Amino acid sequence: MTGSAVRVRFSPAPTGFLHVGGARTALFNFLYARHVGGTYILRIEDTDVARSRTEWVDGIQDTLHWLGLAWDEGPFLQSDRFDRYLAAAARMHEAGLAYECYCTEDEVKARNDAALAAGRTPGYDGRCRDLTEAERSERRDEGRPVSLRFRTPTTGVSEFDDVVRGAVAVEWSTIPDFIIVRANGTPIFFLANAVDDLEMGITHVIRGEDLLDSTHRVLALRRAMGDDTVPTYAHLPLIVGADRAKLSKRHGAVSLEDFRDQGFLPEALLNYLALLGWAPEDGAEVLSAAELAAAFDLDRVTHSAAFFDHQKLEWINGEWIRRLPLAELVERVRPHAEARYGPGLDEDRLVGAVRIGQERATTLVQLADQMDFLFVDAAAFAIAPESWDRVAGTESLAAILDTVDAHLGDCEWTVEAIDLRPALEPLGVKPRKALPAVYAAIEGRHAGLPLFDSIHLLGRDEARRRIAAARARLG
Repeated sequence: MTGSAVRVRFSPAPTGFLHVGGARTALFNFLYARHVGGTYILRIEDTDVARSRTEWVDGIQDTLHWLGLAWDEGPFLQSDRFDRYLAAAARMHEAGLAYECYCTEDEVKARNDAALAAGRTPGYDGRCRDLTEAERSERRDEGRPVSLRFRTPTTGVSEFDDVVRGAVAVEWSTIPDFIIVRANGTPIFFLANAVDDLEMGITHVIRGEDLLDSTHRVLALRRAMGDDTVPTYAHLPLIVGADRAKLSKRHGAVSLEDFRDQGFLPEALLNYLALLGWAPEDGAEVLSAAELAAAFDLDRVTHSAAFFDHQKLEWINGEWIRRLPLAELVERVRPHAEARYGPGLDEDRLVGAVRIGQERATTLVQLADQMDFLFVDAAAFAIAPESWDRVAGTESLAAILDTVDAHLGDCEWTVEAIDLRPALEPLGVKPRKALPAVYAAIEGRHAGLPLFDSIHLLGRDEARRRIAAARARLG
């Protein structure tokens, strides 16, 4: 199925910030919809009312907008559609496809623990499956909580084809009856998922492999509601850290907000996420959203776990930093620079620092950090102790600093004229030996932004003052 008939959905639960796995799922749905000319729907699965938060609903949408993943329909909140789910559950109950369950969570847990201890397979044991009406009445009179369980088949096989995984099949006897309406009256994910996918005409379900097993339950519910059609499923590979364990906070940043705060560009993050479990046929790595959509194909999604490589992300981010026009990059860096140095930054210095730092920076925060020597008060400027320790023993250091000071006092104030190498030649000290000390005197560290450009941005008077301060430190 291709074209406008294709309908996909990204359906996050608002129980926290949007993380890498969720963002990759959103992106793959978006790319597939754009590739075939289909419809991309945002559905917020907030049936777990106790854990859902309005601020996370808003945060998910803000982050998707930041990434550039605009949806065509929605957002639809499942909490606004409870009446539909409960009506479907009631019809299944009336048809004998679901039944009232009076077991408490503690009772079910205790029986599962006992089954494990005895070497049996845990899972709901069907305690309430075939109660008589008198037994049900007795339990209701006791004031027991009442949930609704779906009656799964006891024989046969549940099977479906997955674009990534191939044929998937399990025996129904291994899937116990499951709750579809909680005792507090709220519907469970499986039920809401089945109802919504049918009503919204979802043709392709692209999601993480952790939801693979839930597919059998959802398909059973669809059939119980009278629909035997099966969407095209594509369960995406797990994203793992360097230790091959599922990606988590202990591996570093995992929420998109963290990456944004660290200075990653949305274009770069989107680009990198697309390469987690998929790659274009030509092997290209730095691609725009439009280029990704043009190349995207579900058949090229791998079933192997995708390794999240922070260094690769930084490399791609650096490539995107260099793609940006200078004026746009300045505006991207400005919030990070103002957060560190305060508003009202000298515009010429800011633009100049971004210009000379663009070729080597990997994040916006790094770009803002490395210009610190340009915005520090003269009285507060200091050379990092480790840098001074490294350069203090430089051969002929006093002569080097004296020569630099004299040159800066006399030369034309252009980057080309500031070039210190010709002035240092008579000292017989190679630039790679002499210039780290000048770096330390000017930028506060023995390496940094291009030195001659930095001196030019700093200005003649301040540059000479810093050279003189370093010279005085020698005694």
